[in-house]
Amino acid sequence: MSTSLSGKTALITGSTSGIGLAYAKALAGEGANVVINGFGDKDAIEQERLGLEKLSGAKALYSGHDLTKVDQIETMMKEAADAFGGIDILINNAGMQHVAPVEEFPLDKWDLIIALNLNAAFHTTRLAVPYMKEKKWGRIIQTASAHSLVASPFKSAYVTAKHGLAGFTKTVALEVATFGITANCISPGYVWTPLVENQIPDTMKARGMTREQVMNDVLLAGQPTKQFVTAEEVAATALYLCSDAAAQVTGANLSIDGGWTAQ
Repeated sequence: MSTSLSGKTALITGSTSGIGLAYAKALAGEGANVVINGFGDKDAIEQERLGLEKLSGAKALYSGHDLTKVDQIETMMKEAADAFGGIDILINNAGMQHVAPVEEFPLDKWDLIIALNLNAAFHTTRLAVPYMKEKKWGRIIQTASAHSLVASPFKSAYVTAKHGLAGFTKTVALEVATFGITANCISPGYVWTPLVENQIPDTMKARGMTREQVMNDVLLAGQPTKQFVTAEEVAATALYLCSDAAAQVTGANLSIDGGWTAQ
């Protein structure tokens, strides 16, 4: 399987930790320039950026723009284009979660989750596609989650955004199919990341459970393997989608969920 990405540029949103950082490391490992995005400790992010450059032998840039704001997304994409000429690989991974009953769901949280998990992917995609069409090659990958295929209670905004992301990806795949561009979703089950860890207290409150009960009876209840997915497993799937072997894989939603959505 050919996965050399030397000369290609990848932009990964939400990539200063967790799955996003694993994507960046996997792509850098194949020689790609990478643009990472997200929030966090400035010094820690700089160390990761330097590590990516060492890994790739190419360039790594950090963009701290807020993806809930359209003007900042446009600035990020322009800066990446100015630095590298354009984006060959776009991975929309930025996301957030909030757990609450629908009748109590905070309006600001709804708007924020839809903006970051869904709207941002639209804006990055619309700005990346013209360059990909010009090059007649591109890879668009969404971290869509098992919640793009099934629902869970108390996650109305997240499930709505992820279902929307899956539909959006199918539409884009059809539009760009004759340009050498693919668009696909990767839908992990529960991956042990800060996003998952941070929702445990809210779930404890919403369901009246202990931490252990949430981990075993909620998070891993639907995964027959009873194991968390690893960020590296998700990144390996992205690497496959970027390879020549996956040129005819488009409009797909690839589950990595320990059998969750097989039930």
